[in-house]
Amino acid sequence: MPRDLDLLPPDTSHRLLSLLDGARVPYRLVPHAPEGRTELASELRGHPLDQAAKCLVVRVSTGRRSRRYVLAVVPGDRRLDMTRVRELYDGTDAAFAAREVAERLSGCVSGCVVPFTFHPDLELVVDTALLDNDWIYFNAARLDLSIALPVPAYVTLARPRTAPLTAPSLAGVLGPAVDVPREQRS
Repeated sequence: MPRDLDLLPPDTSHRLLSLLDGARVPYRLVPHAPEGRTELASELRGHPLDQAAKCLVVRVSTGRRSRRYVLAVVPGDRRLDMTRVRELYDGTDAAFAAREVAERLSGCVSGCVVPFTFHPDLELVVDTALLDNDWIYFNAARLDLSIALPVPAYVTLARPRTAPLTAPSLAGVLGPAVDVPREQRS
């Protein structure tokens, strides 16, 4: 079902919605209060955290002066394992990309990166656990609008590389995370 795209500026959000409409895939727009944190956005959207597509731009060093950038997409209830990303790309090091680099390559401000790549220097890899769901949810390159998309439609459109990138979060097992003051850390 086509949306009135003229109301959106010609940016990543517009490009994403145009892609979905052009492919005629079923999806739902989910307006909500502005939020970029995965756990809180999932609560606003009303879905389990494991259905959230958390999108992280990673810099992988592949040689002395060589690097590549990867958009790693993981379930919202899991943490990205940088060692797995580094090994997947035969790198010597992996770290989160600088914010300005991540925003330039993704075309999105931090907190609303989409699980699609529209830049030739940003490679897409998705954790296999995210694809176990029927639907995924993610910000639509805006903090106040999200998309619910069937996983088969996502895989068809995004054509991601897939690999295990995470381990389950221990938050529910160990209780809530606690920030320990620096002077109390061992």
